[in-house]
Amino acid sequence: MVRNTLAIAGREFRVYFGSPPAYLITAVFLVITGYGFGWTSVTYMETTIQGFLGWGSFFLLFLGPALTMRLFAEEEKMGTIELLMTSPVRDIEVVLGKYLASLGTLLMMLAITLYYPLLLAWFGDPDWGPIASGYLGIFLIGAVFLSIGIFSSTLTSNQIVAYVVGSAIVLVLWFIGQAAGVAGDKVGVVFRYISISSYFPAFGRGIIDTNALIYFLSIIAVFLFLTIRSLETRRWR
Repeated sequence: MVRNTLAIAGREFRVYFGSPPAYLITAVFLVITGYGFGWTSVTYMETTIQGFLGWGSFFLLFLGPALTMRLFAEEEKMGTIELLMTSPVRDIEVVLGKYLASLGTLLMMLAITLYYPLLLAWFGDPDWGPIASGYLGIFLIGAVFLSIGIFSSTLTSNQIVAYVVGSAIVLVLWFIGQAAGVAGDKVGVVFRYISISSYFPAFGRGIIDTNALIYFLSIIAVFLFLTIRSLETRRWR
């Protein structure tokens, strides 16, 4: 299982960086986060990466589904999904392999931004605890967005539709906490519990909450499970 998963991940990772979209998405992410880091006053006043985390986490809402929209939709459109489904690999290996490739791309994007905290260290004395937890937090929400995007990619052969569906799910999970105040006490608690934006700010303050870790990992597991089940339905079409 591990060999097949890694082989698929390696193939997809090479495809990512063998085509322009990955470079374009990375460039957009760097421009956005660079603006957030460089033009946010808290960066200089408190020597933190809060500007980077705020802008980066928000725009990953849109860039996450963009990274994954082609993973299965393109296979469906090109007709190669049939070859993939009849090859001697299991659905879980295919899904995990493609997901790992997208995670590797996300890690590379985040790795390039490490010069932000290095700049802070050069010109000041930053607190490394919130920086480390902040990077962990933005990686986790990116991983959540990718799991949602890969699921939406199995629902259609049209990459644009896959992107729209993935973005819609991500936006609902991000902003549903905003509706907690008008939804009543009991429903509001539920909305805040399932809202991604309720858990992320603590990471920027240097707090690694066990509940947040469980929440993020659970959301990832749920959408990867749904992706596998979506693939299984293709075998019976």
